[in-house]
Amino acid sequence: MSVGVEISNWLGEGAIDLPTSYGQFSMRVMTDLGDGREHVAIGTPRGPGPGEAVLVRIHSECLTGDVFGSHLCDCGPQLHAALERVAQAPAGLVLYLRQEGRGIGLGNKLKAYALQAKGMDTVEANLALGFAPDLREFDIAAQALKNLGISRVRLLTNNPDKVAALRSAGIETERVAAWTAERPENQAYLAAKRAKMGHIL
Repeated sequence: MSVGVEISNWLGEGAIDLPTSYGQFSMRVMTDLGDGREHVAIGTPRGPGPGEAVLVRIHSECLTGDVFGSHLCDCGPQLHAALERVAQAPAGLVLYLRQEGRGIGLGNKLKAYALQAKGMDTVEANLALGFAPDLREFDIAAQALKNLGISRVRLLTNNPDKVAALRSAGIETERVAAWTAERPENQAYLAAKRAKMGHIL
C-alpha cells in the first residue's frame, strides 16, 4: 500500500521540458514512498488556476500496448489519445503508473495472455494464476493530485474504480469518456471489462 508520493509544485521543480508529437509537456518522476517505485507525471506547461478543473488521465503501464502496439488490449490507443487531448487542454496531466498487467507484472501478464489464447477471458486468466482480477491501486494518483494542489479533475476514464478512488480522497471528479479502440483481437477483452469489471464502454 502506498503511503505517500514525493512530488511538488506543478511539475516545475525538478521537471524537464518534453517536446512530443502531441505538443509541449513538462515531465517529472514521482517516487512512491511506500515501495520506491518511480511513476511519471507529464503535464501541460501551465498549471491549473485556483479551483480550475484539470483534464487528467491515470494510466497504468502496459508495455505490450503502449510501446509495441499490441492489439490484444486498448491501452496504447487510450494513452496516445489522452496525450493528444491533454496537450490541447488549458491545464492537463497524465499520471503514468508503473503497475503492469493490472498489478501482476509483465511476466504474469504474458502467462495470462497464454491462458486467454486457450479460451479464458482476462478475469478468468488472472484468477487461474492466483490473482484478483485487478490489483492496481490509485491512491498514489490521488496523493499526487493533492500534492500538486489539484482539487477538481475531469478524469479521462472508462473505469469507475478510478473515479471512486479520487472521490474518496476528497477530489471533485467528473468522468470524461476515454476513447477505446475495438478490434477483432480485443473484443473479448473489452467484453470482459464491461461485463465483469464494470467499465463503461
